[in-house]
Amino acid sequence: MHQTSQAAIATAADTPSSAQRLPLSGLLALAMTGFIAILSETLPAGLLGQIAGGMQISQAMAGQWVTAYALGSLLTAIPLVTLTQGWWRRRTLLLAIAGFIVFNGLTAISESNGLTLVARFLTGAAAGLAWGLIAGHARRMVPVARQGKAMAVAMVGAPIALSLGVPVGTWLGEWLGWRATFVLVTLASVVLALWVLGAVPDFPGQAPGQRAGAWQVLRTPGVAVVLLVILAWVLGHNILYTYIVPLLAAASMAADTGLVLLTFGLAALLGIVVVGLWVDRHLRLLVLLSLAGFAVATLLLGQEAPTPGVVYLSVALWGLTYGGAPTLLQTACADAAGEGGDVAQSMLVTVWNTAIALGGVAGGLLLSGSGVGAFASVVLVMIALAGIPAWSGRRAGFVAGGR
Repeated sequence: MHQTSQAAIATAADTPSSAQRLPLSGLLALAMTGFIAILSETLPAGLLGQIAGGMQISQAMAGQWVTAYALGSLLTAIPLVTLTQGWWRRRTLLLAIAGFIVFNGLTAISESNGLTLVARFLTGAAAGLAWGLIAGHARRMVPVARQGKAMAVAMVGAPIALSLGVPVGTWLGEWLGWRATFVLVTLASVVLALWVLGAVPDFPGQAPGQRAGAWQVLRTPGVAVVLLVILAWVLGHNILYTYIVPLLAAASMAADTGLVLLTFGLAALLGIVVVGLWVDRHLRLLVLLSLAGFAVATLLLGQEAPTPGVVYLSVALWGLTYGGAPTLLQTACADAAGEGGDVAQSMLVTVWNTAIALGGVAGGLLLSGSGVGAFASVVLVMIALAGIPAWSGRRAGFVAGGR
């Protein structure tokens, strides 16, 4: 039965019409899954005051709602994806979406901060499972030559959520209240589940003899190289992004934070478009150019007193070079892992969330010690630590030439 389904899928993928057209509805449903995952994670950050008042807790404790979510993704992604390797893929994706529905809904009605923290942890676990599935599912929906473009579409939800989702969620919270905002995210997840049922094809899981263990996948040539690049690149990015407000305050632009973040988000969307057009032919080159562009943006931001024009230019370049990073890095990771792609993606989720957490810690230590003036030099070191393995991984990880 599995072989028949796979043969039918392969035959369909080889037809001229399917080779020319991407299954946009299904891929956009995957993008919406990523959008809700990111929105669920970051929404409390824009509603700290309301949550603190409504739950009668401090804003610092309200901030732990984000921490609990991140820990859920960090600690459970690899075990959950490994456990579900043999399950039908759409059903597994729907299980993750069901987690968004149940646990965001519970967050909306809970009166207990302890119960809410548990719900937030489990929402993060659902997100960790979802992120472990999205990339592999998108790749299986198209022929090999179109996988990079499919990934670019499936990944578009994340930068949209970061650039537009959080401000809109904050506005809705101010208008309707924070509980109603979580209700809306829950209802959007219900719509998403129906969308996935109607537009996303199902694929069989891996047979018992084909399932790779985490250690086996990690030892696959190129996988560790890609994960190292992710750790350094995302850590450097998050030192700057997490502490963008004090960075802008040093340039007397704290009042422009919203517009600066919007500039970053719009440039990131453009970066996704560029990567989507070229990732299947020039993945390695795009990675190296993105790191080089990030280095230039960091140097510009690191000036002692950058002008507003320089700040906007550097933030736009930063967004342009980072927007396509998820597509580039997930594609490279999946290419290197082969049949162990889903497990490799769960490792990617774990490393990515680790880098986010380390970025917050490292940036905080720098801010309280040397101040924002030390950000640029540390981030440039991170870029170098990402660039060296990316450059040396031309045979495994970031292979030269077309995919």
